[in-house]
Amino acid sequence: MKKKNHLFLQDLKRNWVKWLMLAPAAVTVILMCYVPMTGIVLAFKEYNYHDGIFGSPWVGLKNFQYFFQSGKAWTTTRNTILYNMAFLCVNTVLQITCAIMLSEVVGKKFKRLTQSVMFLPYFISWVVVGAFVYNLFNYEFGAVNTFLKNAGLNPVDIYSNKAAWPFILVAFSAFKNVGYGTVMYLASIVNIDPHLFEAAEADGASMWQKIRHITLPCIRPTIVILFLLAIGTIMKGDFQMFWQVTGNNPMVLETTDVIDTYVTRSLLTLQEFGMTSAAGLYQSGISFILVLIANFLVKKVEPDYALF
Repeated sequence: MKKKNHLFLQDLKRNWVKWLMLAPAAVTVILMCYVPMTGIVLAFKEYNYHDGIFGSPWVGLKNFQYFFQSGKAWTTTRNTILYNMAFLCVNTVLQITCAIMLSEVVGKKFKRLTQSVMFLPYFISWVVVGAFVYNLFNYEFGAVNTFLKNAGLNPVDIYSNKAAWPFILVAFSAFKNVGYGTVMYLASIVNIDPHLFEAAEADGASMWQKIRHITLPCIRPTIVILFLLAIGTIMKGDFQMFWQVTGNNPMVLETTDVIDTYVTRSLLTLQEFGMTSAAGLYQSGISFILVLIANFLVKKVEPDYALF
């Protein structure tokens, strides 16, 4: 231990400028990420404003019991996991496909224009997207139902059709996030050694053969790392998307309600801080376990691609 401390002090003395540059970022992470973690104790307490977080009485696992006995734990957990799995699979496939297609485009101006157009939806607020969805699917004056009426067909009440919303949410998640992921995969493709493609062309390889045997294997580490990072958020629903796009519509909550929206509604109506903290801790715990399992499986297959 003394030897390690001695080596650390030597490194600190030798590279004090680098450590000084790192200090603001380290302090920010500690203050913004680690200090708030003390609020986890709320999950095991009956919070009241008079006693505060640390003075409120302990209730053990009562808050978890309340969450699971509410009848919403299974539904919200199922929806959260299934939606995030659908988002992960659909968005990843589309991002890789778009990145490969853009990498094959010769015209630089067209490539830059396409990248900008695809990346633009990422900066649009979910509030704006929610308004767009409402004006698209509104029963009385929505664009879809207006077209159906003009075509002599019966309008469709999307906002009471539970089966339609999984497809709508997946589609708009792809609309907003595919451009961002495409840029990351495109950056990985650009870093591939061009001599590999030149050698393949000299051997008579087709475009599909180059994609299959060069591009995809070379970007596999990026795919695996991004997949592992996404697994860590598989229990965290995109609150803004579910809340703004569906409009918190009670008629479709069975298929659109996730843990984050349920916790928000509970907090607004019941003011149960302990229960909402318990739900958040439940999310984080399951996510942590999933990351460990996914990383363990990747380590067994490809140790170099594992996070740790």
